[in-house]
Amino acid sequence: MNKYIAEFLGTMILVFFGTGTAVVTGGFTGGIGAGFLGVMAIALAFGLTIVAGAYAIGHISGCHVNPAVSLGVLLAGRMSVKDFIGYVIAQVIGAFAGSGLLSTVVNSSEILHGYGADGYAALSAVGLSMSGAFIVETFLTFVFVLVILGVTASEKTSAIAGLVIGATLTMVHLIGIPLTGTSVNPARALAPAVFTGGEALSQVWLFIVAPLLGGAIAAVFHRAWFSTKEN
Repeated sequence: MNKYIAEFLGTMILVFFGTGTAVVTGGFTGGIGAGFLGVMAIALAFGLTIVAGAYAIGHISGCHVNPAVSLGVLLAGRMSVKDFIGYVIAQVIGAFAGSGLLSTVVNSSEILHGYGADGYAALSAVGLSMSGAFIVETFLTFVFVLVILGVTASEKTSAIAGLVIGATLTMVHLIGIPLTGTSVNPARALAPAVFTGGEALSQVWLFIVAPLLGGAIAAVFHRAWFSTKEN
C-alpha cells in the first residue's frame, strides 16, 4: 500500500506544479511569462518535480507517477500486473487531486484561468494536426521511457537516475510544449482535460493512447536490444 500512496502523492505534486506553472506563466501563447520564458519555466517545473519525487519516493515506488512509465516497466518484466493496476489507479487519482488543488487556486484568482490541458489543432500553439500530435506524443514518450529503463537498469547509474530522468522530462517538454502542451503521461493529460472540458476533453484520448503506445514501444525496444547488456 505504501507504494500506491507514494504514486498518488507523487502524481498529485507533479500535476499541481507542472500544470500550475503553465497556468501561472500563461504557457506558450500568452500571459505573464509568455514565449520562451514560459516554455522554460514549465519544462523546468515538470523536470525538477520529477527530480524531487525520485529522491523523495523513488525508494518506495520507483516514482513512476505516469501510467506510460508503469506500462513500460511492466512490459520490461520489472513489475507485476497487480502492481501495474494499483499504480495506474493511484496515479489517476493523484492527478485529479493535483488538478483539484490547482482549481482552488484558479478559482481564487481574478486573473488565472485554465488547467494546463494538452491539445492539437486549435488548441496547439503552432496549430499541429491530430496526426502530427500523435506522432510527437508517441515519440517523446518513447524517448522518455527508454531513458528511464536504461538509467535504472544498473546499480552503476541508479544513483543519478533521478537527475537523468528529470533532465529528460525537461528536454521533451522544451519541444513538446509549443506543439501539444506535452502529455507523455496519460494521468497528467486526463485530469486537466476533465477540469477544462469542451474541446480539450474531446481530444484527451490522443494524449492517453499515444503515450501508452510510446511507452510500450520503448519497453519492447529495450528488451530486444539493450536488456542483455544490463549488469
